[in-house]
Formats: sequence, C-alpha cells, structure tokens
Amino acid sequence: MFCNKMLRLQQLYRTAALLALITIYYNIAECVISVWFGAEDETISLFGFGLDSFVEVISGVGIWHMVRRLGKGELEDRDPFERRALRITGGAFYLLAVGMILTAILSIMQGHKPVTTFWGIIVSVVSIVTMQVLIHYKMKVGTALNSPAILADAACTRTCLQLSVALLLASVGYALTGIGYLDAIGSLIIAILSIREGREALNKAKGLACSCSCSCSTAG
Repeated sequence: MFCNKMLRLQQLYRTAALLALITIYYNIAECVISVWFGAEDETISLFGFGLDSFVEVISGVGIWHMVRRLGKGELEDRDPFERRALRITGGAFYLLAVGMILTAILSIMQGHKPVTTFWGIIVSVVSIVTMQVLIHYKMKVGTALNSPAILADAACTRTCLQLSVALLLASVGYALTGIGYLDAIGSLIIAILSIREGREALNKAKGLACSCSCSCSTAG
C-alpha cells in the first residue's frame, strides 16, 4: 500500500514537471512567433505579448526547478535559484510594461495602425486553448498533491490566459472596425497585467503569498 502511494506521488510530480516543461517550450515558441509577426505587421499588442511570453520562460524555469525539488521530497520554500529567477522575472515585467505603455501612447498620438491583426487572432486563440488545458491539469495535479506552490503556478497561468484574451479582443476589434488605437489599448491592457505579474513575482521572491486567484499562503 505504501509503495503504491509513493509510486502515485512520483507519477504526479513527473506530471507536474512535464507540465512545467510544456509551459516553458510553448512560451518560447509563442515568443518567437508573436515577436516576428508583431514586428512584421506593426502590431504592438502582439509584439508586446511575445515579449511577455519570453519573460514567462524565465519564470517557468524557476517553477520547473521547484517542481523537481518537490519530487525529491524537499520543502516548498523557495531556494536561491528560484528567488533569483523570480526577481529577474519581476524586474523584466516592470521594464516591459513601461516600454509598452510608452509605445502605446506614442502610437495613439501618431494615429498608427497595424498592417493586420490576423496573426494576433490566431496566436491568441491557440494560446487561450493551450492555457485552459494547462490550468486544468496543473489544478488537478496541485490538488492531488495538496501543493500550494503548484496551485499558485496554475493560478498564474490564468494570468497568461487573461493576456491572451486581451490580445484577442484588441485584434478582433481592429479587424472588425479598422480603429487603430484598439491595438494600442490592447497593448496597455497587456502592460497592466504585466505589472501585476511583476508584482506577484517579486512578492514570491520575498517569500510572500502571491496575489493570484488561489490560496497561496505557503507558496512563497
């Protein structure tokens, strides 16, 4: 009975580690595609979304490292590697947000319009579906393991889902109306969400509970 329980725990932690790796590699692909087409089509919301995905990769590496430690029976307290990754992530999100806000304001002032938001629609729809699947399985594994850290990761993946929805609304809005500043508004919303992500990352680096929509009292 004890052996079966241990095997089940190991299987759950392997699944959690796999989900973390999927998150990392997906964000790398999303970053490359979004930045490329965002620059090509002069879509600042898609370009900023891609940069956001790149920052998520740094955070994802820290999460993968954490899950590997948990699988070895270590405590959920963050080690120096994770704290460093979170600090870099937090700072990068803040810098990204400032750049996106300034770019969006300049875009509105100049009346800039993207060439097309077609790829913004495609990328956001794929991202929404992917994030929904990842949230479902991260919640399932985190609940089975009773792990606040993994549940916190699932809740923060929900923020990525919100970013995707913001990109979709901005892209569809421009495609339907041709109003250029909708792309800039989408960029501003992504910037605001990036500030929230940056704050959460820095709080977790300090050992504080995250402000995601789940109970993370011991995730720091």
